[in-house]
Amino acid sequence: MDGLFSSVNTIWVLLGAVLVFFMQAGFAMVETGFTRAKNAGNIIMKNLMDFCIGTPLYWFIGFGIMFGGSGVFFGGIDFFTKGIVSYSLPDGVPLGAFLIFQTVFCATAATIVSGAMAERTKFLSYCIYSAIISLIVYPISGHWIWGGGWLANLGFHDFAGSTAVHMVGGVAALVGAAILGPRIGKYDEKGNSKAIPGHSLTLGALGVFILWFCWFGFNGGSTVNMEGDSIALASNIFVTTNLAAATATVVTMIFTWLRYKKPDVSMTLNGTLAGLVAITAGCDAVSPVGAALIGIISGFVIVIGIEFIDRVLKVDDPVGAVGVHGICGALGTILTGFFAIDGGVFYGGGFGLLGVQILGVAAVAIWVAVTMSIVFFLIKKTVGLRVSEKEEIVGLDIEEHGLVSSYADFMPVVEIGASVPIEKAVPVEVKAKVSNNPGKLTKVTIITNQTKFEALKSAMNEIGITGMTVYNVLGCGIQKGHKELYRGAEVDMQLLPKVKVEIVITKVPLNLLVETAQKVLYTGNIGDGKIFVYDVENVIKVRTGEQGVAALQ
Repeated sequence: MDGLFSSVNTIWVLLGAVLVFFMQAGFAMVETGFTRAKNAGNIIMKNLMDFCIGTPLYWFIGFGIMFGGSGVFFGGIDFFTKGIVSYSLPDGVPLGAFLIFQTVFCATAATIVSGAMAERTKFLSYCIYSAIISLIVYPISGHWIWGGGWLANLGFHDFAGSTAVHMVGGVAALVGAAILGPRIGKYDEKGNSKAIPGHSLTLGALGVFILWFCWFGFNGGSTVNMEGDSIALASNIFVTTNLAAATATVVTMIFTWLRYKKPDVSMTLNGTLAGLVAITAGCDAVSPVGAALIGIISGFVIVIGIEFIDRVLKVDDPVGAVGVHGICGALGTILTGFFAIDGGVFYGGGFGLLGVQILGVAAVAIWVAVTMSIVFFLIKKTVGLRVSEKEEIVGLDIEEHGLVSSYADFMPVVEIGASVPIEKAVPVEVKAKVSNNPGKLTKVTIITNQTKFEALKSAMNEIGITGMTVYNVLGCGIQKGHKELYRGAEVDMQLLPKVKVEIVITKVPLNLLVETAQKVLYTGNIGDGKIFVYDVENVIKVRTGEQGVAALQ
């Protein structure tokens, strides 16, 4: 159809592009909700920049590499997509419409990695990674599958990108998270995994619903045609996509209910995404029954896969991106070799298609693993890949972006005081010289930085403190809190999050408690906290009526 464009086909492709673009919002909500509040702004920034960095680079050269020419391993070089090389475009669809449709797919592959490397990656390093995967890594393997490369010539079937998009992102996420290392506190001294809950399952759920909605454009829009038989094809794709997501969700819920004794919310949300990823390769080629079975299988696999990555491989993936996109992307592509109506094993097609599917998955996985290992290694050795321990504890919002909280006046995050070189800091002398009287009751109130609480609690336990009351409070000293700028203007008094610990003692010497607390809390920085000492007139135990020292037993 040289020179003739189809209005319906072009509108369909552009609508698909809009829906796939909005998947960035879904990924941003999932990743933000599944991580801690102190990193929310950083997550949003990375998802924004994935698209904004990838868009011009994919236009500059990536699209040409992927779709320009019919080389076996490589497309063509067409700077700024001027049409110098030959493009095989969908019927009736102009180059611009197809370019934007493929651009949003490229951005999807890039943004998958963000969640797996969340909460401890340098922002600059992440931007460099995002540029490279959009510029070279994704376009080359994409050419093999969709641009007329060697896998396409073998008959490899990946209709909308279980491998071309999702597994590429999942493998890159696995490599990046493994090289980066786990978050502080993720594994104990024996290597046992410890839960680090995200701050908002509601945001995570919103993200999943957005992604499910947009996936109809991701899979359905990949017909790039809405005329003739394509109308029925697109309709069937909507059905298979929805069935796989729903059955995967139900199976994951039931499986976690049996496995953990309660239906796990976050894992069930991952189950929905697992079903969507798995059906993406064969959504056009399988029946509704086949789609439901693919969803059922992926519902089991996602739980086992995430546990394997976390507990066996010891790779810290806060949002389950490797399991959802890497494992289920590969799984769905391979299952297409079983369930495809035309050529699948279960429909008498033999093992030819299945063999090609396995080969394609292996080849793309190796390509991405090797290239991204080199990329992350070079980033680590040059600009550095991981933030410092201090930056990770405090949160990337403040350290990378100067943002005290992504939830101003609603959900504060951890404070960090104004930095003072430790060698110039003046230690505070202990003034409390109260003699230990077994009959005397003394209340000690400690207000300090949230990051110091675990160390303080352990230290108090070591000196015999077995009871305390702990509050999360807001406050600031005469410094008016950490200086914060919003749109260039300085914010007035900033109430910062603190931990308030109250302890009543009678046997433990007061001097020992104070000295121990000072030793644990002292950094030499503003914001180390304060210790208040009070005389207590009496203590009464409500249950028994005992008073004084006896009430503390």
